[in-house]
Amino acid sequence: VQLQAYGGGLVQAGVYLRLSCSASGRSFNSYAIGWFRQAPGKEREFVAAIDWSVGSTYYADSLKGRFTISRDRAKSTVYLQMNSLKPEDTAVYYCATTRRTASGSYHYTRIERYDYWGQGTLVTVSS
Repeated sequence: VQLQAYGGGLVQAGVYLRLSCSASGRSFNSYAIGWFRQAPGKEREFVAAIDWSVGSTYYADSLKGRFTISRDRAKSTVYLQMNSLKPEDTAVYYCATTRRTASGSYHYTRIERYDYWGQGTLVTVSS
């Protein structure tokens, strides 16, 4: 399984940025792909996730309405649209996969439930 996150960069506060995560190596039909981020000196935190099969989404409460996750199954890619960026959004952003449980649910926010991770892409938001 390979995940490659890209699209980060240095931007000014208030603009938007779209990150991409290309996924390969297996069928993702029983998986969700999530985005996490890790700011300097802080723990990695959940951002958003999307069920690969049905496209249902889940967000960190603090980012709802400003970030949007989507996927293009034909391109095997998940996107994270980040609008109205703030300096506190500065972090390395990672994508990762998590398997659906036997009951059909996901533990989206639990980092230990994610098995494969991309290498991360740095987003720096200047004020």
